[in-house]
Amino acid sequence: MSADERAADAPTEPRGRVGRWRDRLIALGWLVLVWNLLWGDVSWGNLVGGALVAGAVLLFFPLPPVTFGGRVRPRALLVFLLRFAGELVTASANVARIAVRPGYRPRGAIIAVRMRVRTDLNLALTAEVVSLVPGTLVVEVDRDAGVIYVHVLDVRGPSDLADSRDRMHAIERRLVRASGSAAEVRLVETATVEKGT
Repeated sequence: MSADERAADAPTEPRGRVGRWRDRLIALGWLVLVWNLLWGDVSWGNLVGGALVAGAVLLFFPLPPVTFGGRVRPRALLVFLLRFAGELVTASANVARIAVRPGYRPRGAIIAVRMRVRTDLNLALTAEVVSLVPGTLVVEVDRDAGVIYVHVLDVRGPSDLADSRDRMHAIERRLVRASGSAAEVRLVETATVEKGT
């Protein structure tokens, strides 16, 4: 394991008391917002009820802390969003073409893709983005090994499987460029260069 891989997989320093309380307040706010959205009405009763339910959830079902050692890069985030929108349009058109094609039976496959950055946040973000693209669906995530298992629609041969893996690595690379740490960015860039050689 290289130094960049160790740095990318290593947890960040534990947060101080102020940081933990801030995270809890943010989670409380989001839960109250979701509570009010579920009821479809923002009222004093829903705000108080949401605060009570959110407080109970955070007290009895505490979530593990999510560490974020990276930084958001606006330019790379814009590139990610534009490419993601393009992939959504292309994949939607492809799935629509398959759906209206008479007599065509697409073959699916489940592939395992090992992620280069194995942090919980990167695995979760990559899995979410892949699941949002029509024609792909995350079946399982092996957190320890850093492997995402994905069902891919319309596989005609081994080249389609390789293309699907390359697309997932490209999504991971764009996500890490947009929000990863310097070590994580170096890791995905180095892995890309090594693959090309």
